Amino acid sequence: FALSGFLSVAAGFDIGLSTKCVVIPKELDMCHKIGYSEMRLPNLMGHTSMGEVILKSTTWQHLAHTDCHPHLRTFLCSLFAPVCLDTFIHPCRSMCVAVRDSCAPVLACHGHPWPHSLDCDRFPADEDMCLASLTKEYKHLHKVLPKPACQACPAVEEFFTHKRVLEVFCTNNFAVKVKLSKKRAVFGDQEYNIECQVEFITQGSLLPYETQSMIQQWLLINENCTQRMTLTHRPMVYLLVGNIEEGVILVNQVYRWQRRDSQLALATQKWRYHKCL
Repeated sequence: FALSGFLSVAAGFDIGLSTKCVVIPKELDMCHKIGYSEMRLPNLMGHTSMGEVILKSTTWQHLAHTDCHPHLRTFLCSLFAPVCLDTFIHPCRSMCVAVRDSCAPVLACHGHPWPHSLDCDRFPADEDMCLASLTKEYKHLHKVLPKPACQACPAVEEFFTHKRVLEVFCTNNFAVKVKLSKKRAVFGDQEYNIECQVEFITQGSLLPYETQSMIQQWLLINENCTQRMTLTHRPMVYLLVGNIEEGVILVNQVYRWQRRDSQLALATQKWRYHKCL
C-alpha cells in the first residue's frame, strides 16, 4: 500500500529520459482490457522494476475482483500502469473520492484501512488535466445494483428439515446455490473458484445473472466466510439465503448442500407451490 510521495516522485520524472514503455505483464491482470497494452516504468507509485509492480499490486488486484466501484481499475491502473503518453495523467480527486467511498469498506472488511498514501487531497482537482470520475449521465443510464455488505459470517447449517428451510425461504428473498473451491495460490494471495446458480428468486426487478454476480461479489468481499467454506481444494456446495434491504445484500443463512441429504433439494422443489403463512 506504499505510495509515499508519489506526487513528488512523479514531478521528478523527465518523461522520455527517466522512464520507459514496457508491455503490461500478464500478472497484472487488473490492467488488461482497459484500452492500452503498454505502461510507463517507473510508475506513479514510484516502483522501478516490474517485479516490484507485481508484488505491490497483489492486494489491490484482489480488491479489483470485488468490483466495488466501476472506476476502480481505471484508478489503480493509472497509478500502477500509467499509459505511455508524453506526460503522466493522474486520476482526478473526484475519482479518488468516489473509489475510496465505495471500496474503503471492502478493504476494512479484509482488515486493511484506506492507506494515507492514497489520500485523495493529493490528487489534482477536476479542472486540471486528469482522469475524471463517472458522470451523472452514466449513473442515470446504468442500473444501480444492490451492494454486498461486510458482515459476520452466518454459521453453516448441516442439520435441518425441508419444512424448516421453507420457513427460512419465506422470510428471505433470494437463495443461490454456490460451488466453491480454493485456487492454487499465486503470490501467496488466496483466490477461489466460485460458481453460482440461482435456485429461486423473488426480489422482482433483478435478473438471475444479476443476483449471481452480486453473490460472487459478496463472497469476495466477505472472504472470512468464503475461507470458512473452502477448507480444501475439493469443491463444496452451499445454499446461501438472504435479503436485499435498502440496496444492501445480506446473507442470513448458509446451508451445506450434501448429495446424501435431499432436504434442500426437496425444499427448493416444494418452494414453487409453497404458501407462506
